[in-house]
Amino acid sequence: MTAKNDQEHLDLMAIARKVITMESQAVAHLLEVIDERLLEAIELLYACKGRVIITGLGKSGAIGRKIAATLASTGTASYFLHASDGLHGDLGIVHCDDVVIVLSKSGNSDELFNLLPVFKRIGAPIIAITANMDSALAKHSNIVLNIGVREEACPHDLAPTTSTTAMLALGDALAIALLEKRQFTRADFAILHPAGTLGRRLLLKVDDLMESGNLVPSVPLSAHMKEAVLEMAAKRGICMVVDNQQRIQGVLTTGDLNRLVEKTEQFFGIPVTEVMNRNPKIITRGALAYTTYKQMEKFRIVAMPVVDENDRLVGVIHLHDIMRAGIV
Repeated sequence: MTAKNDQEHLDLMAIARKVITMESQAVAHLLEVIDERLLEAIELLYACKGRVIITGLGKSGAIGRKIAATLASTGTASYFLHASDGLHGDLGIVHCDDVVIVLSKSGNSDELFNLLPVFKRIGAPIIAITANMDSALAKHSNIVLNIGVREEACPHDLAPTTSTTAMLALGDALAIALLEKRQFTRADFAILHPAGTLGRRLLLKVDDLMESGNLVPSVPLSAHMKEAVLEMAAKRGICMVVDNQQRIQGVLTTGDLNRLVEKTEQFFGIPVTEVMNRNPKIITRGALAYTTYKQMEKFRIVAMPVVDENDRLVGVIHLHDIMRAGIV
């Protein structure tokens, strides 16, 4: 049979299923091989006064980059150091207050072997993540975490597949355990992810998006509808009615104006107090913009007055501005 015929008879779905099965089994096998050393590693990382330095080569290095990024985004200061770069001048970033995590399936790579004595000389403790508990890496590390992988999903047992998947899962386990131990909250996450949707939801406040000063449409209690309509036309379809202390007594919207026009065309001389909504929805300065959005969505309104701690009008926030900020 020719190579072409071999290709035609390949069951690609079966191959894909086998790979997924082997990798899922590798992750499940971690539950059998992890022990108290995992807890020791978590305690060492938690007590670290410097940074967590993660290093590795090849595919293990690629997984190391991801673990470093996950640690950094969940409250653990971390940095990825490529093993080759470390051997050519970048070891200056490692200090005695740091903890080093070294990833290697075999644990016997020459580059890593040359790095280990330097880490020891610096005084940084080493956590190994490996499948070879008898390797040079395991022997020179303070804590060894076994990924327990014997066979790759690659048919030649060469391309790192099951081993890197297990490393990734173990790295995630360390990161999330540390997150819980640090009591890292959604608000903490938002601070480290200010450009993300969650970050904006937990960080942006009404004050950041509201219009204030001369942009706030308002008229006094003594005003008539003509003044209110001019304010609404110039300032985005809402107008607050305030007393002498700038406290809101009512709100006028385009909906109120539409209903008024249906009743009479001669409305300019009508006092605003006869038309305004005396129980408007109001938000307090300092509230989260996302909370404000949820209230707007609940009550089906497109703008809300903003008041200070003394209930004085200080701004107005519009639904379109919240949406433009990328919160929803």
